Amino acid sequence: MKKYDYIIIGAGIAGCSLAYSLSKYSKSVLIIDKNSDIAFGASGAAGAFLSPLLGVDNSFKTLVARALEFSSNIYKKEFPDLIDSCGTLRIPKDKNDEDKFQNYIPFMDFSFEARENGYFFPIGSSVKSYEICKELSKNVEKLLSYEATKIEQIKDDKWIINSEFEASKLFLATGANISLIEEDYFKIRAVWGQKIDILSSSQTFHNYHKECSISNSKEFKNRFKISIGATHDREELDKTDTSFDLSLKDINLINHNEKTKNIIDKNSQKLLKLASDIKTLEDIEIIDIKIGARASSVDYFPMLAELIDVEKSVEKYPHIKNGSFIKDENLETIKNLYTLNGVGGRGFVLSLYLADILVEYVINGKEIDSSLTNHRLFKRWIKRLNNKGKNR
Repeated sequence: MKKYDYIIIGAGIAGCSLAYSLSKYSKSVLIIDKNSDIAFGASGAAGAFLSPLLGVDNSFKTLVARALEFSSNIYKKEFPDLIDSCGTLRIPKDKNDEDKFQNYIPFMDFSFEARENGYFFPIGSSVKSYEICKELSKNVEKLLSYEATKIEQIKDDKWIINSEFEASKLFLATGANISLIEEDYFKIRAVWGQKIDILSSSQTFHNYHKECSISNSKEFKNRFKISIGATHDREELDKTDTSFDLSLKDINLINHNEKTKNIIDKNSQKLLKLASDIKTLEDIEIIDIKIGARASSVDYFPMLAELIDVEKSVEKYPHIKNGSFIKDENLETIKNLYTLNGVGGRGFVLSLYLADILVEYVINGKEIDSSLTNHRLFKRWIKRLNNKGKNR
């Protein structure tokens, strides 16, 4: 059985960010993914746009602002050829959205200026999603086309994967597919997104965001290559028996059936329509389409650090089921099992920042803000159970 200090399951932007941070401390790191290459799930289908979150001050907006600054600095310093620091033009959807923007002005985290029919943020950028993941994970061992179907804890709280690999510490960065986690409080919403790459005779000079995102154009075969993407799948069609299945591998390499093709085509046309409401793009030719399921938590915050052991926590504090308050540090956790998940459509903004926080916690004992940890999910879940019991 091959042994490692750290094993990461999931080679999207979250897993690759963990690989990057862990590789600074150890050479005994393995990253596993069921796909045939890294970033072949939602991360490879991402536009990888980096832009501020607008709104009044709140903890999530603060998190995004800190992560945006942190991640942008790493991309610029370590991977300057893979980031396009072209700025982002945010365009209000309607009069109500414009009014909201005016109300948000006192709470802006980053500089901006009025431009065209929107507001231009110089910090806005985009990165090459596949290439970034490749670079982040380049210093760690990889096991691809390998599906981790079983994890079990053994003596000394070490972890065995498929009875073949042993990890002193195990990190789950599996995105929307959380089949390896059996705790009921740990919930993920799979939000399907789609990105299309087009060729056009039209040129763009920065990123745009309204109801979809449009990238800064690049010259390609005497035309301009532009990416258009959106995180939210707006089609309500039944996706049973389609490629929109979390268990599938290499989702963007397989031959889709007609039902899948119809859904993808409708979403592509909708993206083009939304893009045309932002910018006139002429002589359009779609040259690539990718789909992927972004992983979002029920409260949009990421899911970080240890998992709570429900059975042991309730056994230790049976009155917790009655709504009694228990300090986070007193809850029983599953030892040496960590998550980095729920980054949603902001994976390339959040993941590097969160990976750094998690690795510093695991290796150096630096405290993690409770708004980020899985403790909050457990406490909400147990509170709902208690309320349901009272209402019966």
